[in-house]
Amino acid sequence: METRHLLLLRELADHGSVGATADALFVSPSAISQQLRAAESELGEKLVRRHGRGIRLTEAGQLLAGLGADVATELARAERVWSQYRQVVGGTVRLAVLPSAGVVVVPSALQRLGDSGVRLEITDHDVDEAGYAELARDHDLVIGHRMGDPDPSWSGLVQTDLFREPLDIAVAENHRLAGATQVSPVDLRGERWIGVPQGYPFDDLRTAIERRAGAPFEVVQRLRDNRLVESLVVAGQGIGLLPRFSTRPTPGLVLLPLRGVRTGRVISLLSRPDRMQRGPVRTVVELLAEVSRDRLHGAVGPRR
Repeated sequence: METRHLLLLRELADHGSVGATADALFVSPSAISQQLRAAESELGEKLVRRHGRGIRLTEAGQLLAGLGADVATELARAERVWSQYRQVVGGTVRLAVLPSAGVVVVPSALQRLGDSGVRLEITDHDVDEAGYAELARDHDLVIGHRMGDPDPSWSGLVQTDLFREPLDIAVAENHRLAGATQVSPVDLRGERWIGVPQGYPFDDLRTAIERRAGAPFEVVQRLRDNRLVESLVVAGQGIGLLPRFSTRPTPGLVLLPLRGVRTGRVISLLSRPDRMQRGPVRTVVELLAEVSRDRLHGAVGPRR
């Protein structure tokens, strides 16, 4: 039983197709197919079967893929321990980040990394909750968010919750509710809503507010970018839902706490277990947790 075959099956389980696995490993699909045939010949079992245009692991393949995940984690741990023994520090950490969460912690984390030798390679993404697990396949760390319990797709990943961020109702300064200290769902009846795409966490919260209000909102726009939502709210096109810490002070914008519905999102770090064993990755996780604690210590209420 060769280690490389176990690791290959683990990647196939994560990526779901020969093509995606080949892209992740920077080899050709034919090379993956050749390795699969060699693994089946060596192990004496059928490891994959056709499924539509792709493939699916057999029971034997799934068993070996799970063992491959364990092997990958132990190999990464061994490399980290050896690097510590040799006093080798540094490395590149690939970080995928939800922009509205990243602005709270990433700049400070970069500053604190300084000349540590650890380099962050950052890409920004705005996806639904299941999308963060997909990003974790090809990145060392993923900063995402959730409204409630973790999405089922997050199982098998190491999850580190950084902080909880309140979500406030955003209105223009000349809105009828702008002078309130807080609002309830009933107060929002009849309002036009600047929302997010269906399936995104904020949209689930909007529907919860609707249920408490006893009447549906008129969703006039569905946007992913919070800055664009802010601009339309200030322009009087509707109200919105914005995160308290990452929404910058904007002339004409008022944030109001919402009572009667539990609001807030949890900002979480996701990583595959093997990647979490890497020394540079652990350094970044510790820094992000430290920055989050400092950020929460200095957190203030909604801005008016």
